[in-house]
Amino acid sequence: MEKKIALIRGDGIGPEIIVQAVKVLDQVARVYGHSFSYTDVDMGGNAIDKWGDPLPQAELEKCLASDSVLLGAVGGPKWNDVPGPMRPEKGLLRLRAAMEVYSNNRPAKIWPQLASASPLKPELVEKGIDFIIVRELTGGIYFGSHSTRQEGGQAVAEDILTYSAEEIRRIGRIGFETARKRKGRLCSVEKSNVLDSSRLWKKVMHELAGEYPDVVLSDMLVDNCAMQIVRDPSQFDVIVTENMFGDILSDEASMITGSIGTIPSSSLGATTRGLYEPIHGSAPDIAGQDAANPIGTILAAGMMLRFSFDMEREADAIEQAVSDTLDAGFRTADILSSTDCVKVGCTRMGEEIANRIQ
Repeated sequence: MEKKIALIRGDGIGPEIIVQAVKVLDQVARVYGHSFSYTDVDMGGNAIDKWGDPLPQAELEKCLASDSVLLGAVGGPKWNDVPGPMRPEKGLLRLRAAMEVYSNNRPAKIWPQLASASPLKPELVEKGIDFIIVRELTGGIYFGSHSTRQEGGQAVAEDILTYSAEEIRRIGRIGFETARKRKGRLCSVEKSNVLDSSRLWKKVMHELAGEYPDVVLSDMLVDNCAMQIVRDPSQFDVIVTENMFGDILSDEASMITGSIGTIPSSSLGATTRGLYEPIHGSAPDIAGQDAANPIGTILAAGMMLRFSFDMEREADAIEQAVSDTLDAGFRTADILSSTDCVKVGCTRMGEEIANRIQ
């Protein structure tokens, strides 16, 4: 099978981790008889420096002409003072909108080999951490109007949070379908005791529940959910929520697994073309030091094979190779929790995983 993959290497450690993911993809192609071609795309801070734009239209078109997009990371303090519309993150928001990917799916799963790295008590970790947060990605307060004005002699800032019933319905279906493929439990998270948008969210979710009698739907306020994720994460199977709540909760969930360096994510919409990336940032403080953890990016590549290319065996092979590498004791600095382990850098970790693809 031939597939075209757009690579956004990005900023900070982005280029380093993308190299390792490509190394693993190339090994998959050799073992399973596929052909992956790659197109480099400028986005983020590097695009600002090169083109004066966080995502020029010509670069965006490369993504739209691909079968899927693999992203490293964008942004960094170098671009903190650029005007708001020109910030590196604006390129990412523009890409999501153009690709019409409205669902971000982020697993929170602890690898048994890394159980000791979790900040939670061992008795909580032993109960299991294995859930998915389905986050609405192209609506809500991030995509509403934003303004700052002078009023009564002082600055007043305003951000508008808007959701339509159809936006809620389509992400709700993703949540129900995901739960149907797992343990059949879906938790809808909102703030319906305060927000009109959340009351509409809750109403639409309960309307949808009638179409999924095999899925148990529960409701939870977002503040309670934030507490429950650290009190007893084993209670969750699939969480579905709006954009800003999902942004915050998914970062919290990633930390209870031991390291954000191991967590991938996928962003999907109405087509099979998706945007895949690790959840961590560009980590400019360790960029160029061969210290980054590439596992999240490698697993994101595995998600791309599974969800966009229908390559189940190949995705399983990547996950097994990661597990086997961890079993062999190899660790990057962020997941090094035992003197019995072998500390390696980004390049060596990528090589070890690629060499275990079978």
